[in-house]
Amino acid sequence: MARWLPRSADLARFCQKLNRVKTLEDDMMETSFNRCLSTIDLTLLGIGGMVGSGLYVLTGTVAKEIAGPAVIVSFIIAGFASLLAALCYAEFGARVPKTGSAYMFTYVSVGEIWAFLIGWNVLLEYMIGGAAVARAWSGYLDSIFNHKIKNFTETHVGTWQVPFLARYPDFLAAAILLVATAFISFGAKVSSWLNHVFSAISMGVILFILIMGFVLAQPKNWSAQEGGFAPYGLSGIMAGTATCFYAFVGFDVIAASSEEARNPQRAVPRAIAFSLGLATGAYILVSVVLTLMVPWHTLDPDSALADAFYRRGYAWAGFLVAAGSICAMNTVLLSNLFSLPRIVYAMAEDGLFFQVFSRVHPRTQVPVVGIVVFGLLMALLALVFDLEALVQFLSIGTLLAYTFVAASIIVLRFQQQKVDVPAPAAGGRPSHEPHEGPSAGELKEYESFSDKLQLVDRDKNKEHREPGQLKAAFEPYLEFLSDFYPGEVVMVAVVTLMVSAICLCSVLVFGNTHLHLPTWSYSLLLVLFSLGFLLSLLLIWAHEQQRNTQTFQIPLVPLSPALSIILNIYLMLKLSYMTWLRFAIWMLLGLLVYFGYGIWHSKENLREPRPHRVSARYVVFPSGSLDERVQPVQPSPQPAVGLPDTDDCKR
Repeated sequence: MARWLPRSADLARFCQKLNRVKTLEDDMMETSFNRCLSTIDLTLLGIGGMVGSGLYVLTGTVAKEIAGPAVIVSFIIAGFASLLAALCYAEFGARVPKTGSAYMFTYVSVGEIWAFLIGWNVLLEYMIGGAAVARAWSGYLDSIFNHKIKNFTETHVGTWQVPFLARYPDFLAAAILLVATAFISFGAKVSSWLNHVFSAISMGVILFILIMGFVLAQPKNWSAQEGGFAPYGLSGIMAGTATCFYAFVGFDVIAASSEEARNPQRAVPRAIAFSLGLATGAYILVSVVLTLMVPWHTLDPDSALADAFYRRGYAWAGFLVAAGSICAMNTVLLSNLFSLPRIVYAMAEDGLFFQVFSRVHPRTQVPVVGIVVFGLLMALLALVFDLEALVQFLSIGTLLAYTFVAASIIVLRFQQQKVDVPAPAAGGRPSHEPHEGPSAGELKEYESFSDKLQLVDRDKNKEHREPGQLKAAFEPYLEFLSDFYPGEVVMVAVVTLMVSAICLCSVLVFGNTHLHLPTWSYSLLLVLFSLGFLLSLLLIWAHEQQRNTQTFQIPLVPLSPALSIILNIYLMLKLSYMTWLRFAIWMLLGLLVYFGYGIWHSKENLREPRPHRVSARYVVFPSGSLDERVQPVQPSPQPAVGLPDTDDCKR
C-alpha cells in the first residue's frame, strides 16, 4: 500500500510547480502589440469602465433605499477604498507593463496556480458584466420606445419559462455586442477613438446635469422635515458604501492595456489616478444635485435623474439623460470587450490557456481570435440567459482579484529582483534559469575561491541590506529571524495576515447573526484576530523593502495593501451564500482546466533548471560562513581525470 503513496520529494516538486512564478525578460517594453495609447487614451478608457449606467441608476437606488442624501458620504468612503486597490494596480502596471492585469501581477509574485485562478475568475467576471450591461442597454433603449421591441419579440418569437434562461431572447443586446466586437477587432487605436466619442458625449451630459442640477437645487430637501441628511444613520452609510464600491470597478482596464501604452511607467499611474478622481467626483456631485433637486424619499430608483428633471418641469432633459446613459453603457461594453481578450492572451501566451488565443493579427496587432470567440460567447449570454441571478457573481471575482493584487504588492516589494539570464552555449547552464543577487540567502556555486572571500566580506557588511532582510534596528530583538532567507519571513507573515483578516471579518460578519456568539467570546475573538493581523503587519514592516525610484510606488507599504486586503475580504463575506456556491463550482471547473492543460503546457516548465555536472562547489551559507565541498561527477562513459580526493580537499 505504501508504494502507491507519493514520495515527499515528489510532493515537494509538485508544490513547487504550483507556486512557481513567472520570469520576466530584461526588456519588458518589447511586445507584439502596438504601443499607441497615450495617457489621455488610458484615462478615458478608465472613465468609460467606471462611469457607466451606475451613475444614472445606482445613485438614485442607494439614495432612496439605503443611505438617503448621505449617499454622498458612501461614495466618498467607497472612492477611498477603491483608491487603495487602484494604487496597487498602478504600481504593478508601471513596474510590469504587460497585459493581463491581476493575473499577471499575481503570476510574477505569488505563484502560478493562484494566478490562473485569478485569471479564470476575471474571465467570467468580464463575460457576465459585458452581457449584463448589454441587456441593460437594450432595456433602456426599449423603454424609450414604450417597450415595443420587447412586445414584438414576445409576440413573434415567443417566451419560455426555463430556469437560468431569460423570459425572451434579447436580440438587441446580442446585436450591440457583435457590433462592438467588430470595432474592437480593428485595433487598439480604433477602439480608443470610439471610446473617446462616447466618453465625450457622456461627460457632456454629466456636465449638463451638474449645471442644471445646481440651478434647480433646494437645500430644504436635506432638512429635518424631509428626513435629514442621514436618515438611515451610520449603518445606512456603510451599507451604501458596500453597494457604491462596485461602481468603481473598471479601472483595471488601464492595467490590462499597459502593454499597448507608449510610456506605461508614467501613463498607467497617472491614468488610474485621473480616471478614479474624475469618476469619484462625478458620482459625488451627481448625488449632491440629485438629492437637492427633489426629496430623496420620492426618487424613482429605475430612472432617478430623468424623473427628477421631469418633476421639476424639464421633461425634455430626460432625453439628454437617456442619451448620456446609453453612451455611458457603450463605454462599459467597450471596456469589457477590450480587456477580456487581452487577459486571455496573457494566459495563453504563458501556456496556461489554449494556445490559439495567443495569436495576434499581424496588421491590427490585437488578439483577434480571443476578441471574436469571447465576443460571441458574451453575445450568447446576453441573448438567452437570465443574468440577474449571476450579476452578484461579478463582485466576488473583482474583490478576489483586488485581494491578491494587494498581497502581491507586499510580497514583491520585499523580494529581491530576479533577472532572466540568456541561454548559454551548449554544455553550460540551462537557459532562462532565474538568478538572484548573491545575498539572496540561497546556496550559490562559484568558480573562484578568492571571489568567495570577497563575497563573504561584503555579506558581513551590515551597512547595506537587501530587500527581505531584517532591518538593523530590529536585529537585536529578532535575531532568530536573521537565519531565514530574505523574503521568507515576509511570505509567511503575509499568509498569516490574510488568515487573520479572514477570521476577523468572519467574526464581524457572522459573530452576532449566524454564530450567535456570547459577548465575551465575540470580544475575545476580535481581540485575538486583531492582534494576529497587527503583529503580522509589524513583522512585515520590520524587514527591508525595495526602493525603486524609477517607477511609481504605492506609499505606506505594507499598511495600504493590508487595509485593502481586509476591506475586500469583509465585502466578500457580505455576499450571499448562493454567490459563494456558484463561485466554488466555477473554481472547480478552473482547476480541471489547469490540471488538465495549464500545468503541462506552462512555459515556466522550460525554465526549470535541470541537473548538470559539477566537480567542485564553493558554497556560501546564509550565516556568512564559507565551506568547500567536493561533489562526485555524474556517471559518464569516460572517468573523471584529476578529481582530488575528498580528504585531501578538506585538509
